[in-house]
Amino acid sequence: MERTLVLLKPDCVQRRLTGRIIARFEDKGLNLIAVKLMRITPELSKQHYAEHVNKPFYPGLEAFITGAPVLAMVVEGLEAIRVVREMLGATSGLKAAAGTIRGDYSSSRQMNLVHASDGPEAAAREIPLYFRDEEICSYEPTLTPWMKAADE
Repeated sequence: MERTLVLLKPDCVQRRLTGRIIARFEDKGLNLIAVKLMRITPELSKQHYAEHVNKPFYPGLEAFITGAPVLAMVVEGLEAIRVVREMLGATSGLKAAAGTIRGDYSSSRQMNLVHASDGPEAAAREIPLYFRDEEICSYEPTLTPWMKAADE
């Protein structure tokens, strides 16, 4: 099983889309193994977006991500990183395909509703920024045998 960090960003929380988006992940067969409603501090923003801190757009990004609560989640499943990112669609909601989360609900590049780790290294770095080990509750749903073959 693979894990990824997913943040339902302030625009998602403010627009009350969290339940619809969570349902899409669960409908896909992914497990939510940690969930937390929280405010991202400027310090956490700088850690999370460390590669962008010195870029001209960073102040606006920080103001956005710290402006309202986010719903942070650890999502687990087969190829979870790729699957989640494909479900999100292109970064810009204007370019995201219909049927993807951003394609269905976003019309902005910055206010694109959801962040998801872009690879295994990013997930390994990002998850501990938001969750302690004891906050992660991995489990196997009883319906797993009906969602994937035993050898997957």
